[in-house]
Amino acid sequence: MNEELVVRFFAALEDGDIAALREIYAPDAVIWHNDDLIEQPVDENLKVLQGLHRAVSGLHYEIIRRVPAPDGVLQQHVLRGRLRGGAEVELHSAMYLQVRDGHITRIEEYLDSGKRAAIKAAREALSV
Repeated sequence: MNEELVVRFFAALEDGDIAALREIYAPDAVIWHNDDLIEQPVDENLKVLQGLHRAVSGLHYEIIRRVPAPDGVLQQHVLRGRLRGGAEVELHSAMYLQVRDGHITRIEEYLDSGKRAAIKAAREALSV
C-alpha cells in the first residue's frame, strides 16, 4: 500500500500534477532537505515543485532502489531533465517518505547540494 502511494507520488511529480500531489500529501506534511535543514510545509513545497517544472523539461526520476520501511518507503533515485539553456540535469538523491493513513506525512531528502544549485538558480530566475 505504501509503495503504491509512492509510485503515484513520483508519477505526479514527473507530470507536474500539483493537484494530485496536494491530495497525496497529508495537510500537515513536512518536507526536509539536508542542504538547508528546514522543514517545509506542503504549500511551500508545491510552489517549489511548480517552479521545478517551469525550469526543467523532460523531468524524470530514474529509480535505483525502493525499499519498504515499517512506516513508509526508502528510495534512491536520479532526477534527470534539461534546463531551458539545454544543460542536462542529473541529481542523485535518497529519500525517506513516511506514510500514514494513505498520505505522505514527511519526506526527508538527502541530495548533492552542488548539483541542486543549478536547478535552484534556474527556477529562481524564472520567478523574477
